[in-house]
Amino acid sequence: MKQFLAEIDVMPHDALLDPQGKAVLTGLARLDLSDVVDVRVGKHIRMQLQAANAADAESMARKACQELLANPVMESFSLEVRELP
Repeated sequence: MKQFLAEIDVMPHDALLDPQGKAVLTGLARLDLSDVVDVRVGKHIRMQLQAANAADAESMARKACQELLANPVMESFSLEVRELP
């Protein structure tokens, strides 16, 4: 078995309101950073796993995203898997 690291980003769909992003945008304006025009807040997840190969590791990470980490109604995800030394 080899060790892999999955880096996963989960973000709200663009069509949905992001209240946390709007709150951050308001806070940035109060810090005189009014040139920032939009903020979206999501999650970044690092998951270390063991698998026989990169394809199996990616399949495991994708299953975790589809079944637990991301709500497909409100969120999308992207992932990158790399082998650890």
